[in-house]
Amino acid sequence: MKTIDVVAAIIMKDERILATERGYGEFEGGWEFPGGKVEAGETGEQAIRREIMEELRVSIEVERCLTRVEHDYDTFHLSMRCYICTLANPEDHLVLTEHHAARWVDANTIDSVAWLPADLKVVAAIKEAGLAR
Repeated sequence: MKTIDVVAAIIMKDERILATERGYGEFEGGWEFPGGKVEAGETGEQAIRREIMEELRVSIEVERCLTRVEHDYDTFHLSMRCYICTLANPEDHLVLTEHHAARWVDANTIDSVAWLPADLKVVAAIKEAGLAR
C-alpha cells in the first residue's frame, strides 16, 4: 500500500481551532485540519507554511508538532504530522482556495463537524492536550 506523507495545521485563535471542509477529491465534504503533501526536500514546518499559504492565503507561526497520525484508508496509508500553529497576523482574513467552508471550533463545538477518519485521531490528541477549551 502506498504511503502519503502529509502535514496538517491545528491553527489556534482565541482558544478556538480552525476546521475546514474539504472542497475536492474522494473525501469532498469531510472536515479536516488544513494542510497537504510534503514535497521532496521540505521539512514538515516548511511544508505546513507553504500549504497554508496556498490553501488559506495567510502566513502562520508554527509552534510545535502535537502528534503524528498513522491511518490506513482503503487505497493508501496516510502519515500525517500535525502542528500547533497561530496566524502570523491575527487580523488576516482567510481566503478559501481549496475548501468549501471553514469554522472556528472550541471544546463545545469540536465534535459538531463530520471529521475525516484520520482527523478524528487529531481531535482526540487535541482533547488529550487540553487545547480545545
